[in-house]
Amino acid sequence: METKTSQPLELFPAPPKQLLDDPEIVYSQEFLELLSTFPKEKNVFGVDIYQYNGFWFTKLPLYGIIESLKHFEPRKNDVFLVTAPKSGTTWLKAIIYTLLNRQVHHPQDPHHPLLTNTPHQLVPFLVLLKPSEYDSISNSPDSSTRIFGAHLPVNGLPKSVIEDNGSYPSSICIENAFDLYSRGVSGSGPVWDQIIGYWNESLKRPHKVLFMRYEDMIKEPHCQLRRLALFLGKPVSEEEENIGLLDQIVSLCSIDNLKNLQVNKSGTDKRALKNDTFFRSGKVGDWNKYLTAEMAAKLDHITQDKFHGSGLSL
Repeated sequence: METKTSQPLELFPAPPKQLLDDPEIVYSQEFLELLSTFPKEKNVFGVDIYQYNGFWFTKLPLYGIIESLKHFEPRKNDVFLVTAPKSGTTWLKAIIYTLLNRQVHHPQDPHHPLLTNTPHQLVPFLVLLKPSEYDSISNSPDSSTRIFGAHLPVNGLPKSVIEDNGSYPSSICIENAFDLYSRGVSGSGPVWDQIIGYWNESLKRPHKVLFMRYEDMIKEPHCQLRRLALFLGKPVSEEEENIGLLDQIVSLCSIDNLKNLQVNKSGTDKRALKNDTFFRSGKVGDWNKYLTAEMAAKLDHITQDKFHGSGLSL
């Protein structure tokens, strides 16, 4: 691998202020006092990031976590797509939405909601919702099923979800970002602890938690779609197999298709973050354009150490 030199890196566009704080939110004194007790560092954008229950969050999602722990009431079949940031979240939101809604919105429907709405509009992040908005989410044909996205560790989800009973810099230095990431000081990090948390839950409660790998989705999409549909209680029928439903879903939800839709090429979400920033190459191994061999080796070492004895391998 060729040697890479330190340089500013457009890992992610400069975040608008709405991404980190919402001017419409009036934080309670109780929350602000609680916030002052948490360990604090600066993230790669120079913004305060707080450690809560062993994981790191900026102020806005942390407020959303604490609010959801207090007020969120899950429904019988709610679906939570939980991922590490920048690990295929947008793609999987599109896939889960399409799978669950295929009876009312066929993948080849010229008016399919994914053609005019971003995956994040159709499947919102739980922590960015206000408690008053929880019950208004209607993104599946079944009123007992809502789909939410989250970048949360197991202990950041409302307990009843898992239990069986119901001006910023426009570029960043790769070395600085890598140092923070490898120390676990990143959004919802440490990422290894988040992954192991859900891996362990998937072993203890396989009927409640499905563990999926991005590489497997890329390598064998049909197999993984069948597995996901079965877990969601909406198995793919023989008739659907025969008419090519899986190919249709793969085509509709492909990174290339989504990133070239006008709704995803322009405009912003409600946090003023540009819609096109949610789509990168979608290729496994794209990291080698940015990381040195030494960086990769360090991450491999940390991963092997964190995953040791868990049964989860690289």
